[in-house]
Amino acid sequence: MDGPSFERPRGPISVAPAVTGERRTLLSVVVPCMNEEEVLRQTHDHLVGVLLKCPGNFEIVYVDDGSSDSTLAVLRELQASDLRVRVIRFSRNFGHQVAITAGLEHASGDAAVIIDADLQDPPEIILEFLAKWLDGYDVVYGVRTERDGESAFKRGSAKVFYRFFSHMTDTQMPVDTGDFRLLDRRVVDALISMPERDRFVRGMVSWLGFSQIAVPYHRASRAAGTTKFSLFKMIRFALDGIFSFSILPLRLATWTGFAASGVAIAGIIAVLLERFFQVPGLVKGWSSAVIGELFIGGVQLVCLGIIGEYVGRIYGESKRRPLYVVRERIGFEARNPVAASARQAMVASGKR
Repeated sequence: MDGPSFERPRGPISVAPAVTGERRTLLSVVVPCMNEEEVLRQTHDHLVGVLLKCPGNFEIVYVDDGSSDSTLAVLRELQASDLRVRVIRFSRNFGHQVAITAGLEHASGDAAVIIDADLQDPPEIILEFLAKWLDGYDVVYGVRTERDGESAFKRGSAKVFYRFFSHMTDTQMPVDTGDFRLLDRRVVDALISMPERDRFVRGMVSWLGFSQIAVPYHRASRAAGTTKFSLFKMIRFALDGIFSFSILPLRLATWTGFAASGVAIAGIIAVLLERFFQVPGLVKGWSSAVIGELFIGGVQLVCLGIIGEYVGRIYGESKRRPLYVVRERIGFEARNPVAASARQAMVASGKR
């Protein structure tokens, strides 16, 4: 799709061997998917309808994060009918944040938008993202003013987490945000150069800096299907964010150790007072000793657990395994017009 020229200058992006007549993609839309067969066709139609209003070219990069339903079959169907579709198929489930990273690594656009497949984040907001990007902002992120279809517990816990995160770390992450955002090419390159395994993308983008601006929007209920984020995954995701961006838990462990030592010293003083000055009622017998031992033991275990979280992350990083394994890539040859023409001929003849 041809469109007007852009005022914002862009450097060259190498995505394939140079071919005469090849057009560079303007916008890449990254869509992580896991068991989204019920909503994918609707999501794709909605996205394309919005993106056709954007100036320039676009591509949609779907990342199949180890789906066990017919998600891959739907993605194959979409790609066969639309050469702007790219599909990355993982060898297994590697997680939502890794799927986002893989999509960004395969994106070729001057800017990339991250959006989930469930249509809770309205694709129409992408047009507002683009307008802000063309005004010169490097990161444009969505801020949820309302959240339909979510329990009071989930909304409340999210508010608590974002505010707690801001106090626990030196990284100022906007509250009430998710991964729905637009990233300039420079931000994408900087983000994918960060090698850590325990990825918290929205926090990493905040840490990078650049010029950032918010766009408020109303977050809708899921168009179809069910959420893949269980309570356990939510807690793990929150802990990944905190442990990846703060050493305050280690300091809390130290302060708790000092506090426990203070309590122990107070107990020693109480025993000495009772022993040498015969102060009645200070020592109650074996129960106070048992309670003290249990308290100190509990503090030690908590501190060891906190230290273990950091040691476990160090161990994971030291193995230097790849973040993900790609089983199959579909549609990336369409960036080359010669390959795209051959592929289109196969589609027209009914071959796959």
